[in-house]
Amino acid sequence: MTLVSLLRRGRGRNLFLPAHGRGAALPEALRQLLRSRAGIWDLPELPTVGGPLEPEGAVADSQADAAAAMGVKRCWFGVNGATGLLQAALLAIGRPGEAVLLPRNVHRSLIQACLLGDLTPVLYDIPFHTDRGQPAPMDASWLQRVLRDLDTPVAAAVLVHPTYQGYARDPEPLIRLLQGRGWPVLVDEAHGSHFAAGVDPLLPSSAVTAGADLVVHSLQKSAAGLAQTGVLWLQGGRVDPAALERSLGWLQTSSPSALLLASCETALAEWGTPRGRRRLQDRLNEARGLKEQLCRQGLPLLDTQDPLRLVLHSGSAGISGVEADAWLLPRGLVAELPEPATLTFCLGLARHRGLAAALHSSWRRLIQAHPGRVPQPAFEPPPLPLVASPLLPIGQAWRAASRCVPLAEAEGGIAAELLCPYPPGIPLLIPGERLDRDRIQWLLRQRRLWGEQLPASVRITDNSGSMTQTPSSRG
Repeated sequence: MTLVSLLRRGRGRNLFLPAHGRGAALPEALRQLLRSRAGIWDLPELPTVGGPLEPEGAVADSQADAAAAMGVKRCWFGVNGATGLLQAALLAIGRPGEAVLLPRNVHRSLIQACLLGDLTPVLYDIPFHTDRGQPAPMDASWLQRVLRDLDTPVAAAVLVHPTYQGYARDPEPLIRLLQGRGWPVLVDEAHGSHFAAGVDPLLPSSAVTAGADLVVHSLQKSAAGLAQTGVLWLQGGRVDPAALERSLGWLQTSSPSALLLASCETALAEWGTPRGRRRLQDRLNEARGLKEQLCRQGLPLLDTQDPLRLVLHSGSAGISGVEADAWLLPRGLVAELPEPATLTFCLGLARHRGLAAALHSSWRRLIQAHPGRVPQPAFEPPPLPLVASPLLPIGQAWRAASRCVPLAEAEGGIAAELLCPYPPGIPLLIPGERLDRDRIQWLLRQRRLWGEQLPASVRITDNSGSMTQTPSSRG
């Protein structure tokens, strides 16, 4: 089957990203554009069009309008997804040789940015849901422990809000704690751009309204944008806009798609209209009603702070999320994120008529197809200190001469690569980290849970055995 023929198919229930639901929730202005003559929208950076880094043109005007509507100083549209915007933002606030404070559930793109910018990632551990094997959001007391344990000067800090599955806490106390140290704060809010729409008081606060210096939204994950669309917001005086534009120039294409830029514009403008705001509120209300109905019918759905994420705790019935996904997929129920204990469905911004009945029926048949199962035991958190840095600089480890060895035989080695199931894209091991016995045994157990998403071997530096073990942190 060719890609074109595959894209023409629309079978099954789309409970995955992008959030527009295969076009059902695209803004009307973009739908009209796509119904125009094929390719009429495929333009270069003409003077009248401009681009994200051009001072004049339609794109510059749209970015200025979006920033004013959000109440921030500047914004930039991105056509390389949240990935490119996050990387550019981190490179703008950290100079080569400096350290940056990152949570352990950071997306792999920011670890890669550390490599590109010769930055040292100082990684801090976060709370962990042992019943489902997922990171949990931290509160201010947890972050205070991290800051007390920190013994490395850092230049900037990063937060993730919300998580992929929709877990969140009020980010403002965390942002204030970090800014109180004089650090600019970058928030990866890729999955929470709808928090900033301000339509529903029950949603968590956005990091934009909480005062973060830089916030990245993925407009395809939590707004009605096409894939690869995103926006970077800047406020306050801690970050130089010129530094941001230099970084964006390094990591964004010099020929941005006018169609994707138009998608950024329309996705953001949608929530400034009564119709768009009403539609978002309707989807949130429908999602809450759907979850209540399914819970009454016995589906083990976990509580999260984002109604647009349904997290099925399949592990409570002894079925991994990976197994559940493999069984449901050929039956037309396509989820977003399979994990060892859960399966996350992204409801997005489209309506899902008849979904309650379909999910209830599928869950019953899934249970019947996997008889005799017992609930999964509790998951163990990773055996990591509260705060740690790689033993070897990340760029040096990545570029070093290396060899591939079975994971079980890698004790004492220094990782030369990421180990990272995707999705969710959260590294379990980063280049430069020492593989001690506890870490290896934990990774081997993770491999049994994740299956082929984690390889049976790992690449380690050739000089791993000759390096002495030195502590990289306190904790």
